[in-house]
Amino acid sequence: MRAGQERAGLPEDPAKKIIPRRAVRALFARLRRQGKKIVFTNGCFDILHAGHARYLRKAAALGDVLVVGLNSDASVRRIKGKGRPLQTAGDRAYLLASLSCVSYVVTFAQDTPAVLIGQVIPHVLVKGGDWKGKEIVGSDIVRSRGGTVRTIRLLPGRSTTSILHRAEKVKERQS
Repeated sequence: MRAGQERAGLPEDPAKKIIPRRAVRALFARLRRQGKKIVFTNGCFDILHAGHARYLRKAAALGDVLVVGLNSDASVRRIKGKGRPLQTAGDRAYLLASLSCVSYVVTFAQDTPAVLIGQVIPHVLVKGGDWKGKEIVGSDIVRSRGGTVRTIRLLPGRSTTSILHRAEKVKERQS
């Protein structure tokens, strides 16, 4: 800890909450043995905004430990298209880890978090309300282990896409 951090009440370095894939199984097995209720969610989190913060706080309230699966840069590109992500996985992970409600961040390279969910084996799998009625990836894994799947209502008008559209309009007006 740097001089002055303790005095200023600064939390630990967020980078310590970013977990390498090779450590996932052991970490979450240990947390389960300790009786911790593990909550898992995932996403690209390309531009962290108020909708994300609200969603993550609500997800964290469903258990003791919130782990966020983060799409890698290559995965985001395949899902969202050329020009995305706007921020690197390292920066996105650090921003997520900086939130007090997030316990751990793990980056995954696949297009879905199914393999990661199978390693974490959360008690609760959470997705945004836009997934209601859709098959949530990993729900079969979680339910087969006695867990639950929840959706959280999203804040209207708060999305990376809507922010990008507003930014494009500003840029057009300035041209």
